[in-house]
Amino acid sequence: MRQFAVLGHDAPTTPDFPLDDLPGAGGRLDVLCRCVSSALFLSHGIREDVEVFLVLGDEVTVRIDSRELQYMSPDERNVAGLLKQALEARDRAIGHQEAESSPGIHVSKRGFEAVLDDAVSGTVVTLHEDGDALAAVEPPEDPTFVLSDHRDFTEREAGLLADASDQRVRVGPEVLHADHAITVAHNYLDTDGFEGY
Repeated sequence: MRQFAVLGHDAPTTPDFPLDDLPGAGGRLDVLCRCVSSALFLSHGIREDVEVFLVLGDEVTVRIDSRELQYMSPDERNVAGLLKQALEARDRAIGHQEAESSPGIHVSKRGFEAVLDDAVSGTVVTLHEDGDALAAVEPPEDPTFVLSDHRDFTEREAGLLADASDQRVRVGPEVLHADHAITVAHNYLDTDGFEGY
């Protein structure tokens, strides 16, 4: 299982956002939608071993499980529509207990610390520009990659990651968009650390 936890600092925590303005009124939800697509989709299929945690405003988490997922296509508007449905189901979530809004999509009232403590499994790897080179690190078993949206980690988030993370890596010499970093991380694992194609 591969997991990706993406922090959405400006992302909406209620369904009151327009699908036609994801970068503006949607609080840069476009970034998170691209991250979901990069984590889940192949050219003509879907990865069967991926979970994505979108931590929205440190108070709501949407979990997407590719093993159960239905009705999602890789375009931003479709992903955003399903996230909107998840936020509409938020009131059915009781604390950290999830509510399912559609097959494979679950919502809970969990912030980042609770996700790190309760939800993620395996080796926690922070994706950050100040980390070690990804190519120099042995591919971890069942990794959970943690990354931020268009903003850097807050001081509190960085502190939580310092305690929880097993590794801190960068995906290349240039700073990439979050969704591109996910693609590179997948390729790294798919090729056993860039060793075999």
